[in-house]
Amino acid sequence: MRLRRATRGARFVERLFGPLEESWGWLLLLGALMVVLGTIGLGMTFFMTLASVLAFGFLLVIGAGARFAQAVTARGRSGVVLAVGTGVLYAVAGSVVIGDPVVASEWLTLVLAAVIIGVGGLRVISALEHRDSPGWGVTLVGGLAAVALGAMVVLEWPLSGLWVIGFFIAVEMLLNGWTCIVLALLVRRATA
Repeated sequence: MRLRRATRGARFVERLFGPLEESWGWLLLLGALMVVLGTIGLGMTFFMTLASVLAFGFLLVIGAGARFAQAVTARGRSGVVLAVGTGVLYAVAGSVVIGDPVVASEWLTLVLAAVIIGVGGLRVISALEHRDSPGWGVTLVGGLAAVALGAMVVLEWPLSGLWVIGFFIAVEMLLNGWTCIVLALLVRRATA
């Protein structure tokens, strides 16, 4: 039974990532690197926040350039106006973000908190509508936790804007790293 489960897990991983039997070590190394970087990131959430906000600003400016280039090749007046208008908005937003990444991170954090509260609220509503379904309580608890998390971010705003984005990125790196490590070890065990 255990061997069948491990084989089934290996087939799932292969469908998801391709043949990993030969390269499970690289996946393990990538996972370990992500865990190390995520752990370091937890200690420097302010700098990770600023770096990610600046990267976002530069991507907006690059997107503006792409839209202006598209305007050159666009056909028809409405296509040119749309491309130039979008390019101008991207350029202005990118310049504002790059010009003051601290203020931008505060406002992006507020938007992120609103999204988390909204998604959590929708989960709560969905759970209450499906009270007769198994597992509705888990959905309810998850939704309430999301609303509470978003509310905590809002209550600590604007100070939370200096660390929340970096913290979320560091946690994502940790989760991704541990996922890679577990998958690599599953593949190794299934093919050994």
